[in-house]
Amino acid sequence: MRTKLLYHQYLAYFYRYNVIPPFKSIFLASLAFPWFGLDIGGTLVKLVYFEPKDITMEEEEEEVENLKSIRKYLTSNTAYGSTGIRDVHLELKDLTLCGRKGNLHFIRFPTYDMPAFIQMGSEKHFSSLHTTLCATGGGAYKFEQDFRTVGDLRLCKMDELDCLIKGVLYIDSVGFNGHSECYYFENPTDPEKCQKVPFNLENPYPLLLVNIGSGVSILAVYSKDNYKRVTGTSLGGGTFFGLCCLLTGCSTFEEALEMASLGDSTKVDKLVRDIYGGDYERFGLPGWTIASSFGNMMSKEKRDAASKEDLARAALITITNNIGSIARMCALNENINRVVFVGNFLRINTISMKFLAYALDYWSKGQLKALFLEHEGYFGAVGALLELLESA
Repeated sequence: MRTKLLYHQYLAYFYRYNVIPPFKSIFLASLAFPWFGLDIGGTLVKLVYFEPKDITMEEEEEEVENLKSIRKYLTSNTAYGSTGIRDVHLELKDLTLCGRKGNLHFIRFPTYDMPAFIQMGSEKHFSSLHTTLCATGGGAYKFEQDFRTVGDLRLCKMDELDCLIKGVLYIDSVGFNGHSECYYFENPTDPEKCQKVPFNLENPYPLLLVNIGSGVSILAVYSKDNYKRVTGTSLGGGTFFGLCCLLTGCSTFEEALEMASLGDSTKVDKLVRDIYGGDYERFGLPGWTIASSFGNMMSKEKRDAASKEDLARAALITITNNIGSIARMCALNENINRVVFVGNFLRINTISMKFLAYALDYWSKGQLKALFLEHEGYFGAVGALLELLESA
C-alpha cells in the first residue's frame, strides 16, 4: 500500500513538472518493452508506439529477436499493408517518458482492418513479449475476444474520455518538438491573410473539449480529474464520409475532402437571401447564412445543376455547422470561452477548421475562440499508453 502511494505521488510530480522523479524507474522495472497505446474507434484505429533510443549494450544483448523485429518493422516503414499509415510528421522526438528517452510514433489504420492487425500480432509472436495491451475506444470491447483467442493477448480496457483528456494534457505539456501543440486561425476566411497562430494552453481550465470522430462528444473540463460529458451528436466525421460515399461514389476520406475543396455548397444549400432576398436584419442574420442545408435540392433543376463536388462541400459544411452550433451553445451554457476541437475528422480538413474558427468568433461577437491541436485524433491512444505506464 505504501509503495502504491509513493508511486502515485511521484507520478503526479512527473505530470506537473515534466521532470523524472528520482525513484520512478523502480516502479517501471517490471514493465518490458514494447510500449503501446491503442484507441480503437468506430472508423479508425489509432496506435502510439514508444521507441526507446537509450538502449544500453547490455539491454541490446538480452533483447529477444521478436522485439527487435517489431521495432524494426514499425520504425522502418511509413506504410503497413495497403491501409496502415505512420504519420511521420507527428513524431515526437527525444521524449523522456518515465525515465526512458526515445521517440513517440503515431500510426493509424481503418477499423475494418483490425482482424488483420491482430493476426499480424499473432504471427510476430507479440504475446511472447507482452501479454497485456492498454486499449481504449469502443473497439477495446468489440475486439477483446479476438485479441484473446487469435493473438493470445489480454486487453486492459480504459475509459475513452479519461484517456482523451489525459492524452491532450500530456501532449500539450511536452509540446511538439519545441513548437506549440495548440494553435488558432487568424483571419480564417481570407486566403491571403489567414495564418496559424500558436496558442499557450499552459493554464487550460476551464475548457470545452469537442472530440469529433465518427460521432461527437463534448466535454466541459474543469481540471485533469474533474470533467463532465455535456452532450454529443451522432452527426460527425462518419456521417460526412458516409454521405459522401452515397452522394458521390467516393471511397476514401481523403477523396471526399478533395471533392469538397472543389465544390460550392451554395448551389446545394438554401441561404437566408434565397428566402428574404437579402439579410434578415431584425435578428442580425446576413444573407449568406445557411437557412436550410441541402434545401435547394427540393428543386429538380437545382439538383441537376449540382455537381458531386458541390454535394461533398455541402455535406462537409452541414456537419461542421452543426458541430459548431452545438459547441457554441454548450460553451455559453457552461460559461467557457475556450473551445478545443480534436479528432480525426479534422485531419487534413482545413476547410472545417477555418469554418469553425470563423463561425465561433462571428456568432459570439469575439467571445469564443476555436483552438486546435496538431495531433488531432491521437490523444486517446496517448492516454492509453500513459495508463499502461501508470499500471506498472
